[in-house]
Amino acid sequence: MKWALAELNKFKNGQITFKETLDLESSLKLREPSILGVKDVFVEGFVQVDSTGYLAHIVVNTTIILPSSRSLEPVDIPLSLVVDEEYMTEAQLNALSDVSEEEKQLIMPLEKDLIDLTEAVEDYILLNLPLQVLTEAELSATELPKGDFWQVLTEDEVAHADNQDSEEKIDPRLAKLSELLVTDDEE
Repeated sequence: MKWALAELNKFKNGQITFKETLDLESSLKLREPSILGVKDVFVEGFVQVDSTGYLAHIVVNTTIILPSSRSLEPVDIPLSLVVDEEYMTEAQLNALSDVSEEEKQLIMPLEKDLIDLTEAVEDYILLNLPLQVLTEAELSATELPKGDFWQVLTEDEVAHADNQDSEEKIDPRLAKLSELLVTDDEE
């Protein structure tokens, strides 16, 4: 999914459409070692060309295989993304006068006379990987995992345990020791 600007400029005030299947497994695994596998990446969209720049609209559909956050079992994660990127040459960026600096930061400057949408697709896939991955069994389980000397607690259980710890009374056998901690200000 690479186009030279000279090729795209033939479609000035028009657009070029595309529909492709990409094999990004090796490059995504290099960039994110936790990825176990990537099924084919289906991309469909267009690049609109005009005098102000190049607007790319891409719809990405794929399935990423990631390890479960609890058991490390492989889990298929379907991803469906919409990617919109705006590209401009240095001359086109400098010609913008009615655009704020913040808006200019959203525009991808072209360092070469080439647009490579594969990089944008990879970036968006990596940005949309979930932080918590669970198998179907782990999602439907009502009890959290535990072992001999450990257990997983929910946030509510941790907050409740913290409240109980703060409300616990001083052991009567140690109450006399607390009198030794009285400072001069309290006397």
